[in-house]
Amino acid sequence: MRPANPAPAFTVCVYCGSREGVAAPFVEAAQQVGRWIGAHGGQLVYGGGNSGLMGTVARTTLEAGGRVVGVIPQALVDKELAKHDCTELHVVETMHARKQMMAERADVFLTLPGGIGTFEEFFEAWTWRQLGYHDKPLGLLDVGGFYAPMMEALRTSLRHGFMNEWQMGLVAVDNQPQRLLASLVEAAGLRAGADLSRI
Repeated sequence: MRPANPAPAFTVCVYCGSREGVAAPFVEAAQQVGRWIGAHGGQLVYGGGNSGLMGTVARTTLEAGGRVVGVIPQALVDKELAKHDCTELHVVETMHARKQMMAERADVFLTLPGGIGTFEEFFEAWTWRQLGYHDKPLGLLDVGGFYAPMMEALRTSLRHGFMNEWQMGLVAVDNQPQRLLASLVEAAGLRAGADLSRI
């Protein structure tokens, strides 16, 4: 592994699946995310797994010269095949400790396609933001319309008075990884280490 920049320009916390899914665009999107983070002098913090989209985004970040911080509970080290060549790998006791460390290390949050674990992490970060526990930008990468049904369900909640428009406005939704990442880093008041239009 090449030496990594010890002082990243920004840190992106990525939530995504420990499986690849059944469509090639999911993997391609994870690769684009990793390449963008690495090419712009950034750091990835994620769930520490070596499989699925998690492993893909971590590998491509490292290959592009970025730092990778993995955080994984001991109980999942074998199940999710911990990625031992992360720049930093933290093995913690609980899922709560995992999510807390990931959130603390993050400048921005980005959610890719995944399953119920990914959904839970995304909604928790969103809930923390609306409650004022953090003010870090949140992004949802809507690969191939993956999150369109979920967003429509949330609009149903809004129409029935359980949510407000300002809560919906806390999440940036886009289907273009580079554009979404650039906007999140900018919203955090940070500058990438290279041209933001670079892949």
